[in-house]
Amino acid sequence: MSNAPSNDVILRLDNVTRVHGTDGTAVRALAGVSLDVRAGELVAVMGPSGSGKSTLLNLAGGLDAATSGQVIIEGQSIGTLKGDALAKLRRRRVGFVFQDFNLIPSLTAVENVALPLELDGQRVGKARRRAIDALSMVGVQDLADRYPDKMSGGQQQRVAIARALVGDRRLVLADEPTGALDSHTGEGVLRVLRERCDAGAAGLLVTHEARHAAWADRVVFLRDGVVVDSTGTPDTAEALLEPTA
Repeated sequence: MSNAPSNDVILRLDNVTRVHGTDGTAVRALAGVSLDVRAGELVAVMGPSGSGKSTLLNLAGGLDAATSGQVIIEGQSIGTLKGDALAKLRRRRVGFVFQDFNLIPSLTAVENVALPLELDGQRVGKARRRAIDALSMVGVQDLADRYPDKMSGGQQQRVAIARALVGDRRLVLADEPTGALDSHTGEGVLRVLRERCDAGAAGLLVTHEARHAAWADRVVFLRDGVVVDSTGTPDTAEALLEPTA
């Protein structure tokens, strides 16, 4: 784990609630969740299926909107942003790492990583150079001209992480990023996330495995959309994840 994180809050969830549906069909996915994630800190989110883990991650990255409360990224309340402004914030400040990689099959590794920068208006040459730097950071610069179908699962995930980290993004959101990988490759992916947070990013990792949460500085446990523990360690995971009577 890293040294103590700075006081620079990158992500803040302030009393966030998310309700799906209305009236008799309403389902409460999150209920009054508050959470800060600081620069240099990797926070793991754990909980049983249906506890609200993925909902929390989607709200943190602006992929979904809170029913009430605020989601704040580097001082900007994203609930006030719409359309292009919200898309721009996600491109520039937030990196997503998904379990299924989400690489574009027709693009090479360097083209996949450079794409967010090019969409943001950077010239192709500069975007590709920054993409190469990001690929080097995760140790797969030699795959720059390779297409996803010519890579192993671990290599694809490292390229996906490079895409999440390219540019000046300081918030990394990872949703079960090792679920499709073998244990050795998965550990390598978590090591990359840990190193990025040690270098100053803030990370939020959704996982169901205590051994993966062990890479985090602290663990937040959710149950039925409520934070039941926010200062936990992976050692307490098994007890907190046991079904209630």
